[in-house]
This record gives sequence, C-alpha cells and structure tokens, in this order.
Amino acid sequence: MPDANVDNACLTAALTFTLMACAGTAAAQPSAKPAIHFPLKPMRIMVSYTPGGTTDMVARTVGQKITDYTSQPVSIENRPSANGVIATQAIARSAPDGYSLLFSTSGHTSVAAALLGPKLPFDPFKELAPITLLVLSTQMIVAHPSLNVRTIPELVKLAKSRPGELSYGSVGVGSSNHLGMELLKYMGGFEMTHVPYKGGSQMSVDLTGGRVHAALNSMVSILPYIKAGKLVPLAIGAAKRSQAMPDLPTVAESGYPDYNVSTWYGLFAPAGTPREVIAKLNAEINKALIDPHVVKLFTTQGVEPQGGTPEDLARIMRDEYERWKKLIVATKLQAE
Repeated sequence: MPDANVDNACLTAALTFTLMACAGTAAAQPSAKPAIHFPLKPMRIMVSYTPGGTTDMVARTVGQKITDYTSQPVSIENRPSANGVIATQAIARSAPDGYSLLFSTSGHTSVAAALLGPKLPFDPFKELAPITLLVLSTQMIVAHPSLNVRTIPELVKLAKSRPGELSYGSVGVGSSNHLGMELLKYMGGFEMTHVPYKGGSQMSVDLTGGRVHAALNSMVSILPYIKAGKLVPLAIGAAKRSQAMPDLPTVAESGYPDYNVSTWYGLFAPAGTPREVIAKLNAEINKALIDPHVVKLFTTQGVEPQGGTPEDLARIMRDEYERWKKLIVATKLQAE
C-alpha cells in the first residue's frame, strides 16, 4: 500500500517547482510597452502662408477635426514669409513632442530646396518629420480681363508681342506657382516678369486690380474672382480637368502636352518626434480625410483629399524635388 506521507511530499514538491517555474517565466518576459497618452494638452499648427487662401482653409478644417477627435484645442498660427522660412524654422526648433506642427506645401519644402539648395536656411528632409499628405490643390492659370485673352495660346501670343511687358504673380519665390509659370514660359518661348508675394490673398488683390496681369494659383483662392468677372480662367494646370470646372481645358490640352503642375499640402512635426506620436496623428488625420463633410468641402473648393503614411509623404517630397531640380538646371533658373 503506498505511503500517504510520501505521496503528499511528492505532490508538495511538484507544486512548488511549478509555481517557481511560472514565476521565473513571468519575470523573464518583457513588460508590455506602455500605451501612448497623446495629446494631453492644446496643439498648434503653424501655416507658412497668409490667412484666407487654400492653405488656411485646409489647415483650419484639419485642425478642427483633430479637436473633434481628441478633445484638445488646435490653434492655427499664420507665419508667412518667403519660402516658408519663419514657420519652418519655428517648428523645426520646437520640442519634438507632437504639440507643434507645420502645415506646409511642396513650394515651401521640395521646390524651395530644389531652387535654392544650400541657400535655403533649413533642410526640409532633415529637420521635418512627415506626418500625412493632406490634399492636392488644383492650380489654374488666370488673366486680368484687360488683357482680352481667354486661352493659353492667346496669352502666349500676346506675351510674345510684348516681350517683358506683362507680369505674373506668385505666392513666393520657389513656390509651385512661380515654377509653374516659369515652366509655361520655357515651353512657350515667351517672357513675363515675375512678381512674388507673401501669400495668395495679397497677390489676388493686385491681380484683380490689374497691377499684375496673370497668375497660376489655387482654384479655391480665385474661384470667387472668376464668378465675379474680375479674372478670366485660361486653363487647369493639372494633367486632368477639374470637377469644379469641367469645361475648362488643361494646359496640356492647350498645346503643351507635358505640362502638369499641382500643389500638395502636408503636415509635419519637428524631426525627432516619437514614432508613436506621428502614428497617432497620422491615424486621426487619415480619418478626417475620409469624413464625408470634409471630402465634399475640399472637392467643391478644388482640392482633393489624399492621406497615406508618413513614408508616402517623404517619397512624394523626394520625387517632387528631383522633378523640379531637372527643370531648374535645364532653364538655368535663379532665385530672385
């Protein structure tokens, strides 16, 4: 007959060993990564353009959606300057914690870097952390009614007959508006004088007043002036027509098949911002960009919601830089 004392001793030893083994296994496993708690306080988005234009509208819409999703206020600060220097440097030097963000464009990042190179006082590829590609903005070439032109061929013919007398405005040296018109000049073989502004609102005032004669600008900024008869639409800059004005031809359809100019807007954080924070912001913004109200608002104003990963925006920045760098070298274009 088995000895009960021996059986109890064996059972006790086995249980003790099992408990010790379980305790050792639990201790050996790494502790779970703590959940990110962000945001915990108000945020700010700095915009490198003046209030009232496309950038301002998109930034405020996105900022409001971030507030809706996170219950934290988002303030919009407009800091216009040539090539976005003031806003970009302010954010690049901010704490990399996700509470200070930059709303910028291809013109103030990739294009500015391609045009100015080492003269640009910041490096967008090293000092900024991409978060999300927000929208693509439909660009349109318009003219003042006094020119009495209604198509791109008519504008080119007039400019050739008055070399250097006509002028065009842009939202700054190195902007897509600037290089887009330089591309048309290069393709069309004519001259126009470039007049840079700090933002689309200031340029629109002079354009509608006839102090500059033409411009390539975002559709959302100039549609009201077209409807009021103060500007004449000539062509869409992008490769395809706009849903907002389906009867208006593209520049490519107007005799320049390789012409394709649009502007992208993106959101950035200072370099060094934790990946978890970037991922959180990216997720919230991507959610906003498929919101039916946002989609309707943006598309009716001539901007197309995009979204995607931070890596997508980084790749687009690099591709845009390479594309414009080729034009700058081919035309020997110099920063003014």
